[in-house]
Amino acid sequence: MSDIVKIAGGVTAAKGFSAACTEAGIKYKNRVDMAMVYSKKPCTAAGTFTLNVVKAAPVLFDKNVIENSDHVNAVVINAGIANACTGAEGYKICESTAAAASEALSIDKEAVLVASTGVIGFQIPEEKIVNGTKVLATKLSSDLEAGTAASKAIMTTDTKNKEIAFSFEVDGKKIVVGGMCKGSGMIHPNMGTMLAFVTTDAAVEKKLLQKTLKEIVGDTFNMVSVDGDTSTNDTLVVLANGESGAAKIEDENSEAYKLFAEALRKVCEYLAIFIAADGEGATKLFTANVINVSDKAKAKLLAKTVIQSSLSKAAIFGGDANWGRFLCALGYSGAEFNPDKTDIWITEGNIENSKLGMTDLSKYMENGLKLVEGGRATDYSEEIAAKILQCEEVIVTCDMKEGNESAVAHGCDLSYDYVKINADYRS
Repeated sequence: MSDIVKIAGGVTAAKGFSAACTEAGIKYKNRVDMAMVYSKKPCTAAGTFTLNVVKAAPVLFDKNVIENSDHVNAVVINAGIANACTGAEGYKICESTAAAASEALSIDKEAVLVASTGVIGFQIPEEKIVNGTKVLATKLSSDLEAGTAASKAIMTTDTKNKEIAFSFEVDGKKIVVGGMCKGSGMIHPNMGTMLAFVTTDAAVEKKLLQKTLKEIVGDTFNMVSVDGDTSTNDTLVVLANGESGAAKIEDENSEAYKLFAEALRKVCEYLAIFIAADGEGATKLFTANVINVSDKAKAKLLAKTVIQSSLSKAAIFGGDANWGRFLCALGYSGAEFNPDKTDIWITEGNIENSKLGMTDLSKYMENGLKLVEGGRATDYSEEIAAKILQCEEVIVTCDMKEGNESAVAHGCDLSYDYVKINADYRS
């Protein structure tokens, strides 16, 4: 099989995609706050969306497009106002935005997706977003820099833009999968993700693309949590335009499909990790590996519960090897296990090289520090523990000693700044 290689860029890395950004003044002043991703060639589209009962207007709009339109050409994104809890007027804003993109790009209005992020409950000024959409259409570029600029335009409380791309070859044809996302707070995906946009020049059958995306989401974005709050606007969209020239992917057993699915998984893995590492007020990425579990669903539940625990997150922030908080979180997860068999390790991680779903976790135990053995404290060094807990990524590995399944979840520590950021978010 061809190697899957990390390459430069994001949403414009794949052939046939362009992007643009502009300052529309929708909420922010003196900063870029709108972005567009576009493919002249119609794209097969797949998407996943928030399961929050309160759904923003763009989520409702995009669900309809993904389910009922046979192709998509463009996505228009604004940062600052979420267009959530805005009723019929909010939905009309989505329609007006799509109509403006349709006119400016000479495409079907049913081929336009929209996405918003920001404060809930405010109406987006229609004139500003319509004018911004028209400006975006004039600034489209396929340069990698245009994709990077778009990834910066969609940020709200993010401190870093988030983009990644991978490539592989099938029958001598190069295929690229690239993406960008935003997310820092109100992160507890339950579908889905924050706002994420993935592009590929592969040709993929629509139902297969949707099925693959849904499966990958369960192991990537849905294994991330910053604060336990599932957003009203969570949206993940994949656009496939087929510009690579490679044969259409329709068979799950084909080499092309396996390579594509793995590349898509890698893009989602990296973007999910970037979000966790950039959690609001975060100083560290907090990763939980739960290994040797009787079944996969149980492993996922245990891993997510550890990284969601406020007390565990606070301990990571404070550099306190308070392993009782990790064991306690496992205990109230709802999963049955024998605490007298449980071992817990802490290890220094590396954000750039972190991977969800790793199967070989032995290096964590070999190089880490065992805090708990058989449910009891070991004679570990508090000094060494403190050094590990000051690292950029702290990995907590929980060995349940009951089976062969494992799961990885990513979160972040809980700092004073998280409260400061969210205490006055609307101002």
